[in-house]
Amino acid sequence: MKDIPKLKKILTYHVVSGKVPSADVVKLRSANTVEGTEVKIDASNGVKINDATVTTPDVAADNGVIHIIDTVLIPA
Repeated sequence: MKDIPKLKKILTYHVVSGKVPSADVVKLRSANTVEGTEVKIDASNGVKINDATVTTPDVAADNGVIHIIDTVLIPA
């Protein structure tokens, strides 16, 4: 992608500050992203972040925890 600011916005839209394991995610209705806007969380039938489904939760990383989703989130 040649539009570096847009790429940065998309990437930081996938990040929430802090370590948020799935046990905490399911208690939330939304979360603020590093990009500066909010994502919706729906845990009524699996876990959805906006329109993306969490396929693999709680992947340990050196800088936090990763929840793998099935699509790319695009900020408004």
